[in-house]
Amino acid sequence: MSSIDGIEIYPLISLGIFFLFFVILFIYVFGGGKNRFKDISLLPLSDPNDPREQNEEEQS
Repeated sequence: MSSIDGIEIYPLISLGIFFLFFVILFIYVFGGGKNRFKDISLLPLSDPNDPREQNEEEQS
Protein backbone atom coordinates (compact mmCIF):
# COMPACT_ATOMS: atom_id res chain seq x y z
CA MET A 1 0.00 0.00 0.00
CA SER A 2 2.81 2.42 0.71
CA SER A 3 4.06 2.02 -2.86
CA ILE A 4 0.90 3.66 -4.25
CA ASP A 5 1.29 7.42 -4.63
CA GLY A 6 -1.44 9.49 -2.98
CA ILE A 7 -2.98 6.59 -1.04
CA GLU A 8 -2.86 8.49 2.26
CA ILE A 9 -5.64 10.85 1.18
CA TYR A 10 -8.36 8.13 0.90
CA PRO A 11 -8.71 7.43 4.65
CA LEU A 12 -9.08 11.18 5.26
CA ILE A 13 -11.73 11.49 2.56
CA SER A 14 -13.70 8.53 3.94
CA LEU A 15 -13.49 9.90 7.49
CA GLY A 16 -14.72 13.27 6.25
CA ILE A 17 -17.68 11.72 4.42
CA PHE A 18 -18.53 9.59 7.47
CA PHE A 19 -18.38 12.59 9.82
CA LEU A 20 -20.35 14.83 7.44
CA PHE A 21 -23.10 12.23 7.06
CA PHE A 22 -23.70 12.03 10.81
CA VAL A 23 -23.53 15.79 11.29
CA ILE A 24 -26.21 16.26 8.61
CA LEU A 25 -28.28 13.44 10.14
CA PHE A 26 -28.02 15.04 13.59
CA ILE A 27 -29.13 18.43 12.23
CA TYR A 28 -32.05 16.83 10.37
CA VAL A 29 -33.31 14.91 13.40
CA PHE A 30 -32.80 17.45 16.18
CA GLY A 31 -33.05 20.67 14.22
CA GLY A 32 -36.44 20.16 12.63
CA GLY A 33 -38.65 20.53 15.65
CA LYS A 34 -41.60 18.49 16.73
CA ASN A 35 -44.06 19.73 14.11
CA ARG A 36 -42.37 17.87 11.29
CA PHE A 37 -42.62 14.53 13.09
CA LYS A 38 -46.15 15.03 14.45
CA ASP A 39 -47.92 13.83 11.30
CA ILE A 40 -45.48 10.98 10.81
CA SER A 41 -45.95 9.72 14.37
CA LEU A 42 -49.73 9.57 13.93
CA LEU A 43 -49.71 7.67 10.62
CA PRO A 44 -50.19 4.14 12.04
CA LEU A 45 -53.08 5.38 14.18
CA SER A 46 -54.87 7.64 11.72
CA ASP A 47 -58.10 6.67 10.02
CA PRO A 48 -58.66 8.23 6.59
CA ASN A 49 -62.45 8.01 7.05
CA ASP A 50 -62.50 9.92 10.35
CA PRO A 51 -64.21 13.31 9.77
CA ARG A 52 -62.56 14.80 12.88
CA GLU A 53 -59.10 14.46 11.31
CA GLN A 54 -60.31 16.08 8.08
CA ASN A 55 -61.67 19.06 10.02
CA GLU A 56 -58.37 19.48 11.89
CA GLU A 57 -56.44 19.49 8.59
CA GLU A 58 -58.74 22.15 7.12
CA GLN A 59 -58.35 24.39 10.17
CA SER A 60 -54.53 24.23 10.11
